[in-house]
Amino acid sequence: MIRHLLSGADLDPATATLILDTAAEMATVAGREVKKLPALRGRTVVNLFYEDSTRTRISFEAAAKRLSADVINFTVKGSSVSKGESLKDTALTLQAMGADAVVIRHPAAGAPHRLANWVDGSVINAGDGTHEHPTQALLDAYTMRARLGRIDGLHVAIVGDVLHSRVARSNMLLLTTLGAKVTLVGPPTLIPIQADHALAPGIEVSYDLDAVLPESDVVMMLRVQRERMAASYFPSAREYTRRYGMDGPRMARLPEHAIVMHPGPINRGMEIMPAVADSPRSTIVEQVTNGVSVRMAVLYLLLGGK
Repeated sequence: MIRHLLSGADLDPATATLILDTAAEMATVAGREVKKLPALRGRTVVNLFYEDSTRTRISFEAAAKRLSADVINFTVKGSSVSKGESLKDTALTLQAMGADAVVIRHPAAGAPHRLANWVDGSVINAGDGTHEHPTQALLDAYTMRARLGRIDGLHVAIVGDVLHSRVARSNMLLLTTLGAKVTLVGPPTLIPIQADHALAPGIEVSYDLDAVLPESDVVMMLRVQRERMAASYFPSAREYTRRYGMDGPRMARLPEHAIVMHPGPINRGMEIMPAVADSPRSTIVEQVTNGVSVRMAVLYLLLGGK
């Protein structure tokens, strides 16, 4: 088993499948009266978050606690980081406190990779800038397999703000590794063609959402990350929604078995309409539930739980 989980590229088919299979076993814990396992008793997991988060931070905290690990939640506000402490010095402090695993979210791409050189414990990338978010890709793959029975051979359309999406990059790597066909869909200004073809060869690109829908098994809508946009990438929000928003008529163009996904948080009325987000075809809430099981599996396997 790998020591760190920093990128979707760290996962070969066997390792990814092991994590997904272990997550399926972990999911049974949620149905128990006592939702706890003693697997990581005595271990310490630190959630080191330099950026705001709801789903990912709480999901990792719930996962660690269900495995009986001790959890330390670190936030920038109220810490020495606000006084100018560097990531390395923070890492050395956590190391001195005996952290067995550090779950890090950081605005700088590559920060988890640097951290992995400074600590003895495992490092899990919970999102680094616009780079990657591998556990989100794992929970997305888990959700696809749970709904559709497989990943190999599926056609997955990833739609929207690919340029700023760490979720898209990790999904491209993992899904192609597991045998899915991936098509990126969005305005030309939001699809970095050359960089992502180098990242995951075989990725296809389309600028026409309506043309891709009839052959898609999964449509993964991405949030438009306006907080990362220093320039105008499309004429207006209304124009973006008209061309790339998932609404009822577009959902009707999908094959009968197809599902609609979104990593959250969602911009209702922009990239996805409320009627679609709340429909039976939507997996948005399931993805949050599955995230706890997948992160339990990651922590369990990386920390050598028994």
